[in-house]
Formats: sequence, C-alpha cells, structure tokens
Amino acid sequence: MTIEAFETAGVRGFLHRPLVPHGDAVALTHGAGSNANAPLLVRMASAFAEAGFVVLRYDLPYRMARATGPPSPATSAQDREGIVRAIDALRKISAGRVFAGGHSYGGRQTAMAAAEHAELASALLLFSYPLHPPRKRDQLRTGFFPDLRTPALFIHGTRDPFGSIEELRAAIAAIPARTDLLAIEGAGHELASAPAPAILARFRALVCYPEK
Repeated sequence: MTIEAFETAGVRGFLHRPLVPHGDAVALTHGAGSNANAPLLVRMASAFAEAGFVVLRYDLPYRMARATGPPSPATSAQDREGIVRAIDALRKISAGRVFAGGHSYGGRQTAMAAAEHAELASALLLFSYPLHPPRKRDQLRTGFFPDLRTPALFIHGTRDPFGSIEELRAAIAAIPARTDLLAIEGAGHELASAPAPAILARFRALVCYPEK
C-alpha cells in the first residue's frame, strides 16, 4: 500500500492505493472537530487498502475553511456538496464500485447526501452514527432514513452516548435499503477499539463480495 496527498477540484485528503487493487474504492470522512488524519480513519483506510480497495480519506469543506472548531448547521449543505465532489473525484480514479462513509458527523452527512442522490454510492460505512445529542433522546437525527435507499453498515459502540445499540437498531428499521449493525462491545463514540478485520468482513458480506 502507498499513501499520497490528494487535492483536486475542492477536495483535499489522502489517497491509499493498494498493492493489488480489485477495482472498488471507498471515500471516508471525519467527525465534527476532527479531520482526515483522525486515527479511526487512518486505521480503517489502511485496512481497506490492504484488502484491495482504493481509499480516499478527506476533509469536509468546513475543515478546509478552518483548521479547528466544529461544523455549523448553516454550512452542512456545503459539506454534503463536498462529499459529492470527493466521490466524483474517486470515480475518476477507480473503475469499480465506489462506497462512502465516515465517522459521526461525517457519516451522517454522507448518509444524507446519499438520500438526496440515490446513485451517489454503492453502499455506506457509518461509524458512530450520531443518532441524537447526548442525553437528548428526543432529538433524533433520522428524518431522512425512509428516503435512504443505499445499503449501509452501521458500526457502533455499546457505550456511545449519541445512541444506544437498541435505539439505533430501532431507528434503522425505517431504512428501506439493506442494512447491518455491528456492535463494538465496550467502545465509546471514538471507536478506539473497533476491530478492522471484523468491520471489513461484515462490509464485504453486506455488499456481496464472494467468499475467499
């Protein structure tokens, strides 16, 4: 695997190129307050690249505009536009299917973009989906779920304050596409202990890769 800086047409990040590519690619972005160098993204990008995927981990537009600080609700539409640009840029590199996802805010905005653009990605990888703010279970962020027709794998810690496993399982029942939920025992929102091999295996099963 090689890793190279990537910047083009309003997209900035890092490209992981596998030594033996199989043609498919993954675009991954970060959570609020983080960036493309988030440890979870680096670890997952490396694991997927070792498995043959071209992987782009990239900064959302709000992070490109300023080095620190959280995103603003007023610019979330611009962040989704940046997601579309990143996936379009990845399509020019990889001839196969393109998958997309991200951590927390980045995953949520990617899922929203997929609901808005049905052909955006072949499947989604959603790490620590922020179901609701901590201790505010009535403020669900799932209004678009019935419009999401892209298969999705949710990876969620059992100690995530942004939503319990039970809450998330109930919420994703509203998604008409194929879904799967991988619970990471003892993990919090950062998913520091998330096992890359298990995530890769569940994702391969979701998107119907042949068994090795």
